[in-house]
Amino acid sequence: MKKNNLRNLISWLMKILTDTQYKGIENVPSTGGLLIATNHLSRMDIPVLFMIPNRPEMTALVTTKYLKHPLIRWFIVSAKGIWLDRDTADFGAFRSAVEALDQGKAVGISPEGTRSKTGLLQEGKLGTALLALRAHVPIVPVAITGTKGSFKKAITFQRPSISAEFGALIPAPVLERNNREEQMQKLTDEIMCQIAVMLPESGRGFYANHPRLIELLAQREAHLKAPAA
Repeated sequence: MKKNNLRNLISWLMKILTDTQYKGIENVPSTGGLLIATNHLSRMDIPVLFMIPNRPEMTALVTTKYLKHPLIRWFIVSAKGIWLDRDTADFGAFRSAVEALDQGKAVGISPEGTRSKTGLLQEGKLGTALLALRAHVPIVPVAITGTKGSFKKAITFQRPSISAEFGALIPAPVLERNNREEQMQKLTDEIMCQIAVMLPESGRGFYANHPRLIELLAQREAHLKAPAA
């Protein structure tokens, strides 16, 4: 199936079977190479991420473990996703992602590296920061909620409420020569805390008490209290 036809089909199904809301779309540039970094709760995250309204060319890195699931495999192949073997140093997938970014595409990635079985945000790995550095592209954090257990609800017509909230653009990284690993870790923490601040308190997991998250929460609270212009 052609990608445009797939998007039309999935969009129709999601409107009928779910109540899916995209928030902060204005934070997602409509053109240019872009990494979209998301938390990962469920297989349902995949169509939610692929259906971002203003990036129809959207692709994503998806674990080869989903090759065992015929429906998901069909969807990823039709959507022209990038298969990633998480059990090895998959340089082929990394190169494919860089090529897609160089072509001006948006590429989705889960910095956690795997689906959270507890529903809590896990520690982010350095791969997202490394990919952003290599392709020299900005990053948009996204917090997805409501997808855990949503597939079963959807196919039984219970219309689960799903939300994908996009945070502020994180500029393309430029690292100094010294302490590069420390800078990569700082960028990874920034990405993860930007995701965490958009999640409910109960879902922030590893980053619940991170100093950067506490700063972001204070900034968000101050913004909410500020009088309208």
